[in-house]
Amino acid sequence: MPRTRLHEVPPTAGLPLRLADLLPGRTDLAGRIAALLDMPPLQLECSGTAALLLTLRVLKARSPRRPVVVVPAYTCPLVAIAVHCAGLRLRLCDLRPGHYDMDPQALAEACREDTLAVLPTHLAGRVADIDTAVSVARRAGAYVIEDAAQALGARDRGASVGLRGDVGFFSLAAGKGLSIYEGGLLLAREPELREALRRAHADVPRSLGWELRRSLELLGLAALYRPLGLGLAYGRPLRAALRRGDPVAAVGDHFGPTIPFHRVGAWRRAVGAHAAPRLPAFLATLAAQAASRVSRLRQIAGVEVLGDPPGAQGTWPFLLLRLPDTRMRDATLARLWQAGLGVSRLFIHALPDYAYLADRVPRQDVPNARDFAACTLTVSNSPWLDEAAFGLIADEIARTVA
Repeated sequence: MPRTRLHEVPPTAGLPLRLADLLPGRTDLAGRIAALLDMPPLQLECSGTAALLLTLRVLKARSPRRPVVVVPAYTCPLVAIAVHCAGLRLRLCDLRPGHYDMDPQALAEACREDTLAVLPTHLAGRVADIDTAVSVARRAGAYVIEDAAQALGARDRGASVGLRGDVGFFSLAAGKGLSIYEGGLLLAREPELREALRRAHADVPRSLGWELRRSLELLGLAALYRPLGLGLAYGRPLRAALRRGDPVAAVGDHFGPTIPFHRVGAWRRAVGAHAAPRLPAFLATLAAQAASRVSRLRQIAGVEVLGDPPGAQGTWPFLLLRLPDTRMRDATLARLWQAGLGVSRLFIHALPDYAYLADRVPRQDVPNARDFAACTLTVSNSPWLDEAAFGLIADEIARTVA
């Protein structure tokens, strides 16, 4: 399919910044988000990955004889990098067949006396099965860290995600709902652990260089996170990477070996705090739009749109689809990935299949995670994807699977 539009739809639905958001101010970004989304106190870090790294360091100090972190075999490569940077070892858990949750039997086998923590993931804003993770982890004496990087605002049985385990973390990266270009939020269920995380934050250094870089990147995001600007900032690099045959670069799955670790400056905190009051209404708009679009896609025989379990309300930055096989998925992407319509992939591989992670991820047979990576694609839920453009996507998927 040739490009059908003069503008580019982002692959995820981020909250656009306004000019007034860029004004300086003295505001508590973490406190404002907690109040708006009815959450306990939140702790601001420089990225979701930094929030995870700080958490792992705190838990490691509490249980120094437990060096292993159990993670889903299909998740963000940054998780593996954070575990390695914390001086811990990764142990993979395969997924349930055709699903984003960890397989309960595989999880029980992976959790042993050496396990420090289990890391269930609220993938794509969907609410994960935390109860099973908690049950298995508790039997092994391990902690549960909820990876809610893509799920700020998601709720499970009336409460924010991140509160059924011991710790949860969220991302404020570009394109993830509210963004300060890079940022992360930490949430702890028990006051004692919350205080330990707060004390650890006191040792996080300031970095003028990193903060200047992130401030310039945030200005770029504010200017270019628009349908016309995204063609330059996102569309051109995407198509160049695909022409090179490099899907990992196309989705931004390649990360360096270290994690920036510094405090967020006052100006970026103010930008996020100014934009935050618009976030609840934005999330509600995305949920309403997703409801009708999920319904339409589920009418296509053979297409599965991943949803939430009963009693849960996830966020909808994009729709995560599973097609019958790799051939149909790839045929769909061949027509839509470069069309500027916000169709993409999430993570290209299961964790063992990233060549650059070979020194941090054990070689392990994880057939369900590999199948999930091979058969899924994403459809943007950005408000900039109008009904006509979504109709083109749905029709193309229907033709391919038919």
